[in-house]
Amino acid sequence: MKPLSIFLIRHGESLGNVNKAVYKTVPDWKINLTERGVLQAHEAGRILANTIKAENSALNNNQIAFYCSPWYRARQTYDNISISLKNSYPDIKITYKEDPRIREQEWGNYQEDHLFKKINEERKKFGTFFYRMPNGESGADVYDRVTTFIDTLHRDFEKEGSASNICIVSHGLAIKAFIMRWFHLSVEEFDQMETPDNCCIIQMRLQLNHKYKLQTGLKTNL
Repeated sequence: MKPLSIFLIRHGESLGNVNKAVYKTVPDWKINLTERGVLQAHEAGRILANTIKAENSALNNNQIAFYCSPWYRARQTYDNISISLKNSYPDIKITYKEDPRIREQEWGNYQEDHLFKKINEERKKFGTFFYRMPNGESGADVYDRVTTFIDTLHRDFEKEGSASNICIVSHGLAIKAFIMRWFHLSVEEFDQMETPDNCCIIQMRLQLNHKYKLQTGLKTNL
């Protein structure tokens, strides 16, 4: 059974979002949330609970399955979302899986300031989808692994007792790649999409034609 809603949530504000120098000494996947990021995640959990209850009060809609990037900031975001979600919706039933395929785009290993600036300038000119990071990934690489993740989602939808809501806690570019793949957007449309804000909730709602519609407007750089 297809879920009623698929929610995409970027992790909360991280130490790397406020201080790029942290990338020189801490592996990207080990970067933690800031205090503000924790508060953002709690607020996202409250909004998520209210959205599910308000839209589906007449249905048996008390299930949500989380799929989460294994990177620290995503896992910490899930932890705080789930606390707030349970407080706001005590009857909610939550399941949780980590999946490395929805991790952040890999920018290489430790990142030096002069290289970081050069990469950002080249990436804007070249296009964010096809530009490959030195020792890292292109947006197209992320798209490929997100595609296999979506295949897994569809198989999970068919399982008995599948959740009535799905929530994916991931990263900016991975979320953009997910939307691109799901809605068959072009490379140009991908490059025009802005990175979602920290803990922004993007909702895909199932329609009567059994297809999903984006309920959330996406920012573009046009």
